[in-house]
Amino acid sequence: MNFEKIGLQVPKILLPKTGTDMQRWAVIACDQYTSDPAYWQRLEQQTADGVSTLKLVFPEVYLEESDGERRIAAINRAMEEYLADGSLEEQPPGFILVDRKTSAVESRKGLIVALDLERYDYTKGAQSLIRATEGTILDRLPPRIKVRENAPIELPHIMVLIDDPDMTVIEPLFAENLPTVYDFELLENGGHLKGYRVDRPELINQVVNALEKLADPDAYRKKYETDGEVMLYAMGDGNHSFATAKAIWEKLKAEADDPAEVMDHPARFALVELVNVHDPGLEFEAIHRVLFDVDIAHLKKAQEQFYAEAGTPLTFIPCAGLAEAQHIAAERRGEHAFPTVFSGAFGVCAVANPQFTLVVATLQAFLDRYLEENPTVRVDYIHGDQTVTELGSQPDSAGFYLPSISKHDLFKTIAHDGALPRKTFSMGEADEKRFYLECRRIQK
Repeated sequence: MNFEKIGLQVPKILLPKTGTDMQRWAVIACDQYTSDPAYWQRLEQQTADGVSTLKLVFPEVYLEESDGERRIAAINRAMEEYLADGSLEEQPPGFILVDRKTSAVESRKGLIVALDLERYDYTKGAQSLIRATEGTILDRLPPRIKVRENAPIELPHIMVLIDDPDMTVIEPLFAENLPTVYDFELLENGGHLKGYRVDRPELINQVVNALEKLADPDAYRKKYETDGEVMLYAMGDGNHSFATAKAIWEKLKAEADDPAEVMDHPARFALVELVNVHDPGLEFEAIHRVLFDVDIAHLKKAQEQFYAEAGTPLTFIPCAGLAEAQHIAAERRGEHAFPTVFSGAFGVCAVANPQFTLVVATLQAFLDRYLEENPTVRVDYIHGDQTVTELGSQPDSAGFYLPSISKHDLFKTIAHDGALPRKTFSMGEADEKRFYLECRRIQK
């Protein structure tokens, strides 16, 4: 069942067969713990003897290693094996209602659906129904495309936001008596996960009708005070995975012998978890930056020069520790001030007369230039102050601590200003990220 007006498909979801050890089946999103290989080594040990989504994904911690082609071939083989031996079973068309408990919140609610890639555009200034919330880094797509282009199935860590303050789409489903499809503890402090089947026609129509009301053009333009086109869905987590699916779909269309026939291809859609931005269990966390293999003296000089040339002079204030730096940064009114740790020495960078609305944009403008001019310097995007402190305290490393943004302003900001700088926000800490579980066929 496809509902083109709202870019929605009721998918045929693949779930592990009855009796599968679900705790070993489900693992965290591949783009987490990218500076913590020990985390992924523990997962390999914990899941070694069972069927697991770890065998179906490419953890990004290993992207720089030389065995990428071997890993991708092994992933595709494992997918084929799980389909052939019955490890995965296709369900009747329907949604999965998700209730996730994490280390931080008792409940975060979601709904597994498929979204139409025809209604998505990640380019700057896009007015599509589904939009990127942050800038898409095009050079992050090729390795993901290699994993997906020959894959028979998809398994998402994608979370897509809807702006539903009256809680009309997802939340009413929890009042229904729905069959449970899974209920288990997640590995590595991931919390607890429950899933319920939503396949009754009246409930599917209930979801569709609620989404159609959110997508009403007149209501949308009044709500956001804009003349722009309707944005019903905003990317939360997994923007690059969704962009990868879009790239492969566009390639399929371009190569199709019959343009009309290809529109029914399963790769036109991508499986995602919808989450209401107003869900009390959803928190926006800042994403910090850490540089590795960097000459600190050179970095400081380059910062001063960059911001001086931009007419936004930078003041660096040494501090005794992170707490003092955070206090000073909060007191610098009218400036973009952010704490730093340079090889263990704390401080605050305060930028006067900032040109951008967000602090992250002020910092990222410099980092983009610096990384381009200094290709031996590496950057990672980090969740959590403690991890930044640990990594930024190592020799030749620099950590930048950034503030979080308000989730309640997200849709209006995107509607007016377009996509935010990349890696602006995170939906929770690393262990709160979506775990791989549901799958879907993407080949005919």
